[in-house]
Amino acid sequence: MSLDFELALSGLVILLLLVLSGLFSGSETALTATSRARMYQLARKGNKRAGTVNRLISQKERLIGSILLGNNLVNILASSMATSVLIAFFGNAGVAYATIIMTILVLIFSEVLPKTFALHQPDRVALAVAPAVSPVVTIFAPVVNIVQLIVGATLRLFGVELRDGGHIIDTTEELRGTFELHARSGGIVKTDKDMLESILDLPTVDVSEIMVHRRNIVTIEASQPMPDIVKEVLSSPHTRLPLWRDDPENIVGILHAKDLLRAITENGDSIEGIDVEEMMREPWFVPDTTTLLEQLNAFRARHEHFALVVDEYGALMGLVTLEDIIEEIVGDITDEHDIVNVGRVVREPTGSYVVDGSMTVRDLNRLKDWHLPEDDAATIAGLLIHDAKRIPDVGESFEFHGFRFEVLRRQRQRVTSLRLLRLEAEKSHH
Repeated sequence: MSLDFELALSGLVILLLLVLSGLFSGSETALTATSRARMYQLARKGNKRAGTVNRLISQKERLIGSILLGNNLVNILASSMATSVLIAFFGNAGVAYATIIMTILVLIFSEVLPKTFALHQPDRVALAVAPAVSPVVTIFAPVVNIVQLIVGATLRLFGVELRDGGHIIDTTEELRGTFELHARSGGIVKTDKDMLESILDLPTVDVSEIMVHRRNIVTIEASQPMPDIVKEVLSSPHTRLPLWRDDPENIVGILHAKDLLRAITENGDSIEGIDVEEMMREPWFVPDTTTLLEQLNAFRARHEHFALVVDEYGALMGLVTLEDIIEEIVGDITDEHDIVNVGRVVREPTGSYVVDGSMTVRDLNRLKDWHLPEDDAATIAGLLIHDAKRIPDVGESFEFHGFRFEVLRRQRQRVTSLRLLRLEAEKSHH
């Protein structure tokens, strides 16, 4: 075998090893950057390669270990062969030449180029390389397991303990980050982002944060004459009305407008002789600490749309309906009978906002894309009182959470209107 042939063969083998190195590098980037959700959907549609991708990334440590092992093997072998060839030509100086040449070739063609390509088309590359990477992972599995044992033992010597599940990221927070990222890049509109985030909030938000406060509940005294009850039902925009006796907080039943209409119809279109207690339904009380998800499931299980909210002492706090929970997801739903609240947030020329004190912090955050704390109080007025540690007077102003709060109106012990100004916006006007 001639020297020229040996050199040509060595060069061909080095080239092949560089290609394999590029394959390993691109595979690592593609398989770690690909969307597991998209692969799952493709696998459900019968794509076998997508199923292989999912199996590989489900054991990410073994996958990365196998790829790094293969990549290092081919890189070291290629460098060794290149050094041998160049020493034959240049003597000891060939070591330096081999180092420079192989560093450039590996960096450009085996690392940066394949990884850049894989990063721009991760799904396509992952599907292409999965059948080739899968047997490599299987072959290298014993060696990778030994390496992982050595790594684990070494880390324990330095007080680092690897725990199962430690790598798992909070899925909810990951989804929130995804929604926020796509919203900022224009990939998702704000209303859709708000809806998706509201769904994630269902298990953490209590009914007390969205309920209709008892002060705003329309109730009917059960002991008054029937004509007065009918008049109040007809004048109310609601179809379900709590009935009380002796004390407004002593709810004894729920009157449904349809039940009243049915009773009048069956009585020959007359209200004479109709007893409201015979048609009222038993009230359903739920704790104020019930989460929206729990209440939604309870509504579905009981086939109910209406519940009264009580605190730990059994005192009436408010009411919550199925529509309230749905509105928490999709936004306000109004029909021809609803009383529409207008002007709850009015922007002023100075950049400040006049806000109704009863508006919830959650609704204001969602409307203006602000980040006021939602755990301290349900309403914006409640947040101001919580931070001020007292009920402020009209004209007083405070600075909390990057905003200036100014009290505009107050009725007795309630702050009914206030002005909010972002401090950054104020600085921009000076």
